[in-house]
Amino acid sequence: MKVVIPEWMKPIYDNYHYAPAVIDGDQLRCSGMIGIRPDLSVPEDPTEQFTLAFENLRGLLAEVGLSFADVTEMTTYHVGLAAQIDRFVAVKDAFVSPPYPAWTAVGISELAIPGAVVEIQIAARLS
Repeated sequence: MKVVIPEWMKPIYDNYHYAPAVIDGDQLRCSGMIGIRPDLSVPEDPTEQFTLAFENLRGLLAEVGLSFADVTEMTTYHVGLAAQIDRFVAVKDAFVSPPYPAWTAVGISELAIPGAVVEIQIAARLS
């Protein structure tokens, strides 16, 4: 297993022993990504959080030469799923194109980072 850590996430790995992603055989398995800024702050606006989460995942995929076209599975965890699903789908569709990966959306009561409203977990095939 090989750990994938973008430079800006190194403090998270060191402090919380959290691997942003691992290469497992022919799969990249990503931990859940929250819409955080490089300074680890969370914007109040949900749409900005969704966008940051996908931008952060795009950067994580790029670390190993992949893109959203290589994503095979996505699980999303939402605080306030029903109220935000339309905005989330609009942001998702700006990053993810057909053929779409398998996707499960789960409504939850809270996330580990206060103020966070979404966490996105993906798996991708290595070319």
